[in-house]
Amino acid sequence: MGRVVRRCGPGTEPVVGSAAVFLLGLLLLWPAGQASASSEHSRDHLKRAKVFLAAGDYRRAVEACQKEVDEAPSAESYVYLTYVYHAIDGYLEALAKADRWVAVEQLYLNLASRETQDLVDPPEVLARIAKEIIQGGVQRQADVSAAMAARLDAAVVERLWKQQADWRKARPDSWWTGVPDGWDW
Repeated sequence: MGRVVRRCGPGTEPVVGSAAVFLLGLLLLWPAGQASASSEHSRDHLKRAKVFLAAGDYRRAVEACQKEVDEAPSAESYVYLTYVYHAIDGYLEALAKADRWVAVEQLYLNLASRETQDLVDPPEVLARIAKEIIQGGVQRQADVSAAMAARLDAAVVERLWKQQADWRKARPDSWWTGVPDGWDW
């Protein structure tokens, strides 16, 4: 972008044209306006993730949290993503303990299915194998995102994990269906 400058006479200060002033003003305002719009948009991702967790739609919950990380990377966003991975793991454990293997297979389909093609050609998998595959994957991903969060801000991570530990303790049979109250999703 070129700079529009007019000289009013010999030895005078340059005068920036009105179009340039307007563009400069936009550039100065852009980051502030963009940050608040991005923050609100980011909150939308978290609100959607919370609904997806409540519905048991873990694939979309992960995707919403990944969008949060993409658009507003922070220790908090990585912790939130890690929490969703942990929620999947907790849900799987609860299903296995209750001997609900059909629900494990349904979870597998939720995580693996994305298109209408899956309706006519569903992936067939034994539920116990699916449990091991999913748990291994979410545990590895949780470890990676937790490490990234800790690199960004260990104090924030510690505070958030204390909140989620209290949340789990208060709801041992359903913590994976929501997020800690203090997280403001």
